[in-house]
Amino acid sequence: MPEPPRIRVQRVYEIDRALPREHRVLVDRVWPRGVSKESLKLDLWAKEVAPSNSLRKWFDHDPVKWAEFQNRYRFELAEKLPQLKELAELAAEGPLVLLYGARDETHNQAVVLKEVLEEGIEHS
Repeated sequence: MPEPPRIRVQRVYEIDRALPREHRVLVDRVWPRGVSKESLKLDLWAKEVAPSNSLRKWFDHDPVKWAEFQNRYRFELAEKLPQLKELAELAAEGPLVLLYGARDETHNQAVVLKEVLEEGIEHS
C-alpha cells in the first residue's frame, strides 16, 4: 500500500476538522477573510514564506501569469531556507497541510511551496 502524502494543500474554507490531527500551516501573507484564528487551530502562520506583497499583487491569481509567478516565487523562496527547513521538519514529523485562502485551487502559492518542499525532501 502506498504511503499517504506527507504534504498536501487545502483552502482554509474547506478544512475538514474531523480529519486526524495534522500540522496546519497558513501560507498566506494576509489573514483570510471570515475565518477565525481559533477555527483553524494552526501550528504556524508562515507569512514569511508567502509571496511578497509586490509579487502577490502583480500575480493577482491570473492563470496567464502562472508560469512567471512560479519562477519569481521560487526565486523568493530561495532566500527563505531556514523557514523552508522548518516546514520540511514538520512534514517529517507527520502529515503537513499548507493552508491558503485563494479561490483558485491550481494557481496559488501553496501549490508551488508544496513542490519546493517535496523537491527538497527528495534531495536530502
